[in-house]
Amino acid sequence: MIDKDAPPQHTLKMPAGTVKPITEQERQEILNAYRQLLRLLHGKMKDNDQEQIRKAFELAAKAHEKQRRKAGEPYIMHPIEVARICVEEIGLGPTAAVCALLHDVVEDTDLSLEDIKKEFGEKVAKIVDGLTKLDNNSESESPQAENFRKVLSTLVVDVRVVLIKMADRLHNMRTLGHMPRHKQLKIAAETSYIYAPLAHRLGLYNIRSEFQDLCLQITEPETYDKIARKLRETAKDRSKFIEEFLEPIRKQIEEYQIPYRAFGRAKSISSIYNKIKTKNVPFEEVYDLFAVRIILDVEKKDEKPKCWTVYSIVTDIYKPIPERLKDWVTIPKSNGYESLHTTVIGPGGRFVEVQIRTERMDEIAERGFAAHWKYKGISSQPDVYDKWLDQVREIMENPNSDALEFISDFKNNLYQDDIYVVTPLGDMINLPKGATALDFAFHIHTDVGYHCKAVKVNNRIVPMGYKLNMGDKVEVITDRNQKPNESWIKLVVTGKARSKIRSAMKEERRKKGQLGREALQRKLRNMKVLFEPAVEKLVKHLGYKSHVDFYYDIATDAINLSNILKNFEVKEQKLVPVEKPVEQKNPPSGKEKGTPIFRKLSPKTKILVNGEPAELYHYKLANCCNPVQGDDIFAFLTSKDGLKIHRTNCPNATNLLAKYGYRVMKAEWVVSSDTTFVADLKITGIDEGVGVIERLMHKISSELGLNIRSFHIEGGDEGYYEGKISLLVANKDQLNLVIKNLQKLESVESVTRIE
Repeated sequence: MIDKDAPPQHTLKMPAGTVKPITEQERQEILNAYRQLLRLLHGKMKDNDQEQIRKAFELAAKAHEKQRRKAGEPYIMHPIEVARICVEEIGLGPTAAVCALLHDVVEDTDLSLEDIKKEFGEKVAKIVDGLTKLDNNSESESPQAENFRKVLSTLVVDVRVVLIKMADRLHNMRTLGHMPRHKQLKIAAETSYIYAPLAHRLGLYNIRSEFQDLCLQITEPETYDKIARKLRETAKDRSKFIEEFLEPIRKQIEEYQIPYRAFGRAKSISSIYNKIKTKNVPFEEVYDLFAVRIILDVEKKDEKPKCWTVYSIVTDIYKPIPERLKDWVTIPKSNGYESLHTTVIGPGGRFVEVQIRTERMDEIAERGFAAHWKYKGISSQPDVYDKWLDQVREIMENPNSDALEFISDFKNNLYQDDIYVVTPLGDMINLPKGATALDFAFHIHTDVGYHCKAVKVNNRIVPMGYKLNMGDKVEVITDRNQKPNESWIKLVVTGKARSKIRSAMKEERRKKGQLGREALQRKLRNMKVLFEPAVEKLVKHLGYKSHVDFYYDIATDAINLSNILKNFEVKEQKLVPVEKPVEQKNPPSGKEKGTPIFRKLSPKTKILVNGEPAELYHYKLANCCNPVQGDDIFAFLTSKDGLKIHRTNCPNATNLLAKYGYRVMKAEWVVSSDTTFVADLKITGIDEGVGVIERLMHKISSELGLNIRSFHIEGGDEGYYEGKISLLVANKDQLNLVIKNLQKLESVESVTRIE
């Protein structure tokens, strides 16, 4: 008999015969991890849940028995850990644990979806299918985007697919150290581009913060380590200050007899780094390194008044900064987040952010989607995710959309901030911050968007691209004859609006293309040429991605059909290219269509690409980030321009690595002293009038002996100047030396490298 009140136990004879046999110690570690999972699920399991989990574990252990991870541990440890994250850190139940244990078996082993369906039922098979990547032989421009689309499309079927994928990605990020550097960058970029924003949208704040921290640790390890070290060094002083800050607040709350707990929590390293960058201040001047959180244990009906009571206590003791008050208790965020945030001036004039919420609000904030559904029916916004999932469904409605376009549209739905606007009937509409009048029209209904002729905001006509503000009253004027045009794409920011406009444009393009197709048919019929083979030949010859684009250009006279057909002759009802001798007096420049991108050129820098000298490739240093010797770099294979060398923290890196990771190549510097690089610096400081420029020029040219490529400086009327200097430097160390020396000048406030 099983004691139902005791944590479940299970012993299992592990499979033998692996390539590298599992040791007794590893066998015990696997069983301990499995038993920990069962203990976490204790109390959540019903009927045959425990039997299903046992079967899933045994099947996964058998399927992965000959596999090990890069770090060397048995592969089965990964699905067990993914299941643990699902249960313990996200709050999912037994079914999710079963699917997490099985999430890699179809992709990495001989088991099929039919095997899973037969053993565990259709629901589990459908989730596992959603977690299984597409075949690697996909012809898509971006296989990664196709896989993203497959996973994200399951949101509207069963959100657990995405939540398990989150757990899978989190464990992979935590154990990324054993992967090659260029693969680390690709995986980090995918995480930063889509998984971190998606975690935020699902309310998984802890996971989002960890994603961002782990990405920073990979892309900028020196910066990460520096901030982490300073946080450790200041931890003791921070704890002392928090206790001093909370002492008078505790006394007041206890007088009101409100059950509570209060503590301080350091902000994430990535959050601190973003503040250092955006506010252009050193670590020591970031005032909100931590937040104080006060969590109340009260009934649902008492939540709002009790939160405001504690707010009054805090602001009676410490002076608040009114513009820093965020009331997400009265109007929660679109992802269900509820909390009162305020910033007050604490002891010693130090700014302190205080977050006030209840235990229910805190669990939803910590666990997001899963916790929200636990409280569905008693939350102040019970349909918060339903509304968002409806928007996702609308984006998914266009099955023919390009995968990259789909990912872009979906990402535009993952906004962090929201605004509320009002319809003429007084209904409140939630839109992302930055949404325009035309976004509002498409949000109301697709037809309203299609036929939007004009928009009134607060009773006055505004442009369609007008950015809406909190509380605006918006009215759409429609005309049945109005149709979307290409310029509308630039007037919207929401995924739904972009998707619908693109869909309308493609339909219009298809209709016009039909006229071009008919013209081509007539032409080929007169030439007695078979239509289908000829079209394939022409599309490939001219480099079109689709037949629709080819037909559209014929219809709009963008290409001259007669001139193109002169390059072909007819043989056996087929088009055959006319062979023409080509005289080539000069070597090709590399820009002509069809010239191989891999060829010998004079080296521009000393770089290795995939371990080979970079001079074997046609490559350039990317202008967007201007890498210098010593920067962490990667090589990216462009479609037309050969290789581009980017810095790993380039503004474009995340997008390139996330969408086109298969084009990334490993790149590294070879120490060289005979090459110089362009580096741009932004300098700000106090405008003391005469002498500022002279001191800057003297320091750079005379003392440091560097060449200045360009120098632009502007002084404001408020005693402040901002300058941009473009220098030629030998390497990153020399650039850092310049920055340190300039920062020592009295009139200089900050010196930063322009990304």
